Amino acid sequence: MNAAQGKERMEEDQIVLEGENGEKLVFYVLEQTRIAGKSYLLVTDSRDGDAEAFILRDDSEDTDKESVYVFVEDDAEFEAISGVFEGMLDE
Repeated sequence: MNAAQGKERMEEDQIVLEGENGEKLVFYVLEQTRIAGKSYLLVTDSRDGDAEAFILRDDSEDTDKESVYVFVEDDAEFEAISGVFEGMLDE
């Protein structure tokens, strides 16, 4: 998956993004954190136990009206942020 832009909150723990082809992508937020000035979300694609997990980074600028989330695909960044989320979930 590549970038998904825009954010539309439907429920407190649900986020809807618009995919590259205009399709709506629904994710469920498990955790959120802010590291080095960037906000990150740990999300899944389903509420069921067999869901895939993803890390989204908010790349929006202060002038943007909506958040701009991108999937974290860089291996080093992904490993670092996933470690933070793993620690948060263990607490």
